[in-house]
Amino acid sequence: MIETPSSPTQLSDFDISESLAPSRENKTAVTTKVTFDGLLKEPLLLKEDLKDGCGGQLWPAGMVLAKYLLCCHATNLSDKSIVELGAGGGLVGLAIARACRLEERIYITDQEPMFSLMEANIELNNLIPNATAAILNWGEPIPSQVPSKPDVILAADCVYFEPAFPLLIATLQDLLGPNSVCYFCFKRRRRADLRFMKMAKKAFDMEEIRDDPGAESYNRENIFLYTIRAKKSGSKKE
Repeated sequence: MIETPSSPTQLSDFDISESLAPSRENKTAVTTKVTFDGLLKEPLLLKEDLKDGCGGQLWPAGMVLAKYLLCCHATNLSDKSIVELGAGGGLVGLAIARACRLEERIYITDQEPMFSLMEANIELNNLIPNATAAILNWGEPIPSQVPSKPDVILAADCVYFEPAFPLLIATLQDLLGPNSVCYFCFKRRRRADLRFMKMAKKAFDMEEIRDDPGAESYNRENIFLYTIRAKKSGSKKE
């Protein structure tokens, strides 16, 4: 459930930082209230602001991924180390921080233009003890403050700009340990998106998630959920 008097949300593009996409027309910043159809007892407040890039608003795959995790995994994330990639304003990670009794801080990461927005949303939701914003540029070494091999990686609407595809693959390779899982959600819009999936399936073990009761609905909108894991030793590449 999303409630806002004049939300700029237009669920038609991918969440990506300003440096990786053409600038968009600035729109008035708003604060959006999200409950994910009641899955959150206390609503999450998300400041949406496009002045530093289109990652500053809510995007469809982020909504789908957050709702899936709250519905199907809320009880088994509490003892996990968690890192979100391409977080934008932090929708998915902050939903988990709000709903789950996390024993460790969750790290929501993006490029530098999104850092102040991530911090603002952490503070807005009184989640400073539970969540940390960090700058993580794909293709570069993982910052020391971010868990190097987290149990869980969250990535939603991270597929957009084709030159960034190998950078995202490299970062996933750096983060995925032998026991790690990445929950990956994207909306297929162009043939380039399929090229990313082909690259990812060569690099990782990928499996489409089929236990989500809402899958039939969002699949019709070309939104898909996958798990991504490091390839096991000796496994063949596709």
